[in-house]
Amino acid sequence: MTGAQELIRARDVEKRFGDLTVLDGINLGVREGEVLSLLGPSGSGKSTFLRCVNMLEQIDSGEIRYQGELLGFRKHNDRYYPLSEKQRARQRINFGMVFQHFNLFSHMTALENICEGLTVVLRQSRAEARERGRYLLDRVGLAEHADKYPSMLSGGQQQRVAIARALAPNPSVMLFDEPTSALDPELVGEVLDVIRELVESGMTMIIVTHEMNFAREVSDSVAILDGGRIVEFGAPESVLTQPSSARAKAFVNAMKRK
Repeated sequence: MTGAQELIRARDVEKRFGDLTVLDGINLGVREGEVLSLLGPSGSGKSTFLRCVNMLEQIDSGEIRYQGELLGFRKHNDRYYPLSEKQRARQRINFGMVFQHFNLFSHMTALENICEGLTVVLRQSRAEARERGRYLLDRVGLAEHADKYPSMLSGGQQQRVAIARALAPNPSVMLFDEPTSALDPELVGEVLDVIRELVESGMTMIIVTHEMNFAREVSDSVAILDGGRIVEFGAPESVLTQPSSARAKAFVNAMKRK
């Protein structure tokens, strides 16, 4: 994606939970229209990094910037001061996040789940929100399920509603946190197909996944994390076929055996 604007830049990002260092000096950049996949063993820091980008977790040191703007903090005289929740919410509108567990409101229909944020947060009219919601349900192949409740939908369908909900505010960046890990194997493909369509549309994405073949197919770059550090980074065809570090080799070989 030569010449494209860099949307996200993480510099020396550290995150600790008590005495446990979960992110240990993460440096990453994502350009407009690029897809970055984060792979690695459980507990390596992948999901935590995604949550830090979306300001659901506060980093302990370093910086994350979106279009050059510092996320989650303001800087004054070389000191960092956390933003208010209202200020973080303003920045968060640039990101759509999809979690491994769908987090849909069980008492709302598929359409209502999508419209809720548009009417409550963005103050759109009910008519505008419903029009946007129906368009997105059609985009993820669920137009005929608009009035169904989550309990009436399969796991794959619920995750596609969750993707539509994340797309509703028209974010610049989509963040996927293992979007297929909670699904039965036969339902994984329908969710990956929706993500492929977003890739083809030019959406900028960071994807945490264990689906190595999918990451190889859709990614511009891949990072393998272990112990909170990036142990391998580069083009997917090299990282996932000929990793150079011992820890990355061990992870790739273990995934191939599954």
